[in-house]
Amino acid sequence: MNESGAPGPGDRVFDLVGGIRLTPTQRRIAHCLVQHGPAAASFSAAEVAALAGVSQPSVTRFAVALGHDGYPALRRRLREVIAPGTPDGDGENELQRAVRVETGNLERLATQLADRERIAAAGATLAASRPLPVLGLRAAAPLAAYFGYFAAKVHPDVRVLDAGGTLLTDRLEQATAAGATAMLAFVLPRYPRETLDALRDARAAGLAVVAITDSPVSPAAEYARVVLPAAVGTDLVFDLHTAPMTLAMVLLQAICDAAPADTQARLEAFEASAARRQLFTS
Repeated sequence: MNESGAPGPGDRVFDLVGGIRLTPTQRRIAHCLVQHGPAAASFSAAEVAALAGVSQPSVTRFAVALGHDGYPALRRRLREVIAPGTPDGDGENELQRAVRVETGNLERLATQLADRERIAAAGATLAASRPLPVLGLRAAAPLAAYFGYFAAKVHPDVRVLDAGGTLLTDRLEQATAAGATAMLAFVLPRYPRETLDALRDARAAGLAVVAITDSPVSPAAEYARVVLPAAVGTDLVFDLHTAPMTLAMVLLQAICDAAPADTQARLEAFEASAARRQLFTS
């Protein structure tokens, strides 16, 4: 906003794309328009493409994604919402705004966690599964690995499934045959088809699927017994996963709380092993 409290031109451009799921390429275009403020309304499609480092057809597809017939219609809309020459005086750039959006995502997650029983029930379901498969493909793979690293300290058999293909089906079948009763799945945009196929297979095998995903109505909801939503940030070229990662650690806390004696014993055993092997410097 500017000093009078009214939205600056950068904010008004930002509002045009707010709430719309854009591809990484389309987000680059959006950021280009936001960065150039009032001048953006005078750019041709070729100029936008050059500034954003994308192809001209990508600019056209971006305009269509925003509900316009093509880029000329989008440029007319930009001219309507931007008063030429108006300075963007809100004092924050698009990077700062993206981080502030993450603060809002965490606030919403904190509100959801007022229902402790739901998280506790999900934690108990996962804690009881031996082994515990943890699914996360593509963008979700780092979250699955992060969760799996810490979960292995308190659960005797955590199996991270972070690679697709026929081996994924093999590993899921092996986990089920070994006695798994539940699976944790990280399901994040753009929702890999292999992830949804794995969820369907897990449900067909009788596993109770707990899904950490970006929305209560994500495709994971069709297959999961429990859906735990945590919004992803979409204001940069690639998604921010601050809230889903936080929720993953909250869920791990619930797993620990479901079996506190076993958790304590395993943690003490690990600390003794770590000290004996001098794993850490502090």
